[in-house]
Amino acid sequence: MTPMAPHSAPRPLTVGFDLDMTLIDSRPGIRAAYRALSDETGVPIDADLAVTRLGPPLEQELAHWFPDEHIQEMADRYREMYPVYAIAPTPAMAGAREAIAAVRESGGRAIVVTAKHEPNAKLHLAHLGIEPDETIGWLWAEAKAEALHEHGASVYVGDHIGDVRGAHVAGVLSVAVPTGPCDADELRAAGADVVLDDLTAFPAWLRSYRADPA
Repeated sequence: MTPMAPHSAPRPLTVGFDLDMTLIDSRPGIRAAYRALSDETGVPIDADLAVTRLGPPLEQELAHWFPDEHIQEMADRYREMYPVYAIAPTPAMAGAREAIAAVRESGGRAIVVTAKHEPNAKLHLAHLGIEPDETIGWLWAEAKAEALHEHGASVYVGDHIGDVRGAHVAGVLSVAVPTGPCDADELRAAGADVVLDDLTAFPAWLRSYRADPA
């Protein structure tokens, strides 16, 4: 009897998620942290404006308020203050827990890939009881492809055109939600493959995708 050729099982689905304004509404906490930094330094920071453009690394925002030679110092101080001011006021986005659960229930893995300082990202998730399989920080836009490749992701979900670019560089499906600073038209124009109203629509989309991934 001729032995059968070995059969390799298909790789489990891995879905990556952005954090700020995708899984968590970080505006209240970040607003509080910027106000605390402003009070400590005496430098006026328009925290209400700052939280309308979340997504890029902290240093890009601080460049609007501090001279170049102080940006790294202020970034370090902000990250140090952040757990005191930003964790407790920050809620989960609608559908966030259900989105992670949907990936797990499908037999897949859910990872978080974010530009945020990784320890603070993990504090947010622990506080909210959201438990991804992995959390990877310090990656923005195209650099997110590093973690998506490393963890074998085939889908990346985010709210920013930078997330769309990261998905494209990684060669994975870009699923976008207009719950952050970029509206649906901007996300589509950037090349998002799928635009959902928010994460509450994700479980139904995932079921459809799993039934017909093409």
